[in-house]
Amino acid sequence: MDIINWEELSSQERIACLKRPAVDSADSVQAIVSDIIKAITERGDEALVEFAKKFDKCPDGNLKLTQDEIQAACERIDPALKQAIDDAYINIKKFHAAQEPCHVKVETVDGVVCQTATHAIEKVGLYVPGGSAPLVSTALMLGVPAQIANCEQIVLTSPYPLSDGIIYAACKCGIKDIFKVGGAHAIAALAYGTDTVPKVHKIFGPGNQFVTMAKRLVSEDPNGSAIDMPAGPSEVLVIADAQADADFVAADLLSQAEHGPDSQVILVSESSDLLERTQKALDEQLQLLPRKEIALKALSKSRLIKTKDLQEAIEISNTYAPEHLIVQIADPHAIVDKLRNAGSIFLGSYTCESMGDYASGTNHTLPTYGYAKTASALGTDDFRRRYTISCASAQGLRNIGPTVEILAAAEGLDGHKNAVTIRLNKIGRNSDQNSCNK
Repeated sequence: MDIINWEELSSQERIACLKRPAVDSADSVQAIVSDIIKAITERGDEALVEFAKKFDKCPDGNLKLTQDEIQAACERIDPALKQAIDDAYINIKKFHAAQEPCHVKVETVDGVVCQTATHAIEKVGLYVPGGSAPLVSTALMLGVPAQIANCEQIVLTSPYPLSDGIIYAACKCGIKDIFKVGGAHAIAALAYGTDTVPKVHKIFGPGNQFVTMAKRLVSEDPNGSAIDMPAGPSEVLVIADAQADADFVAADLLSQAEHGPDSQVILVSESSDLLERTQKALDEQLQLLPRKEIALKALSKSRLIKTKDLQEAIEISNTYAPEHLIVQIADPHAIVDKLRNAGSIFLGSYTCESMGDYASGTNHTLPTYGYAKTASALGTDDFRRRYTISCASAQGLRNIGPTVEILAAAEGLDGHKNAVTIRLNKIGRNSDQNSCNK
């Protein structure tokens, strides 16, 4: 990773510098994923089993875990891992249970009461990345808020072979429908349903560019499913000053680079010395990583950026809108209000992103690809649907009716106007009636 001087770049070069690597292959990925979705919608389980064998290396067509398989995994799990899952579950549940829905009830005019209410989304699908890095933590991050929201049916899918940790975490969250299938074909199965996999109303979870593309495509189809957010390959941006510990910074960069070859990590600093020290620390720590080759591919598409000052570093971060933003400067709290676009922010030398990934309590399912400018970190409310309720008494209709009649007439919508006029003519525009219950 060479050090890039931001001041020497043209506006076009700056745009190119912050470009995500996966974007280059978006068209080819869409074509592949579209074919997979088409096959699932046309051939259902037959196509799903074919893809599971081809991409997940699943040895058979039994894609749903039996209760005996689930129980065996929960009994077989390493005791230390089981305890770690139990401990993380407590913290994640504590943070997400506190996210109670905010309801309002307002009498907007005399006799007209408006309020909000929520209920759990009935059927949800949770996608948990697996394969070379089975994300036990993701099962908790998705399962806990779904459990707290009281979703009626929770379906979890993850590529074969499912780790005992993922299965135990799912059970901890009360999930009974667990499938050993991953990738775009898993998303398609959840969105449209097959004889084996139930169709869900909303799909949650991160994944690679194929999973992300599948989520996007099914969410655009009225017959598909809604999704939580665009959550694809992992990324982190670190803002650090001259006093930052280069070993800490390098470790944080590598913690995301090891996710996958399409991940991206960026360090922004006004200190050339810090950038150079981090360069050296990266080389040293990289040699010790079992996933060195994966991290190397991610680093080849990553950046070390030299800025003129801290303000410019903040501007770069807000432009990039990282999934994870780590701030290792002398007084990180001083700039929080200026950090507009980030999925999750980690302040100070000791608040490594790994804490949020696993056990501090915040959710690690976050928007990527710059969608942090408009999308939010996953929370319990994402598993609920908010709706509104209105109630008008006769007097309330009299109070607001003329306003509605005038506005409807201005729009040329006589049917709307008549819905009010007919009522007012029948009850009398000036008589008194009982109010609705407030």
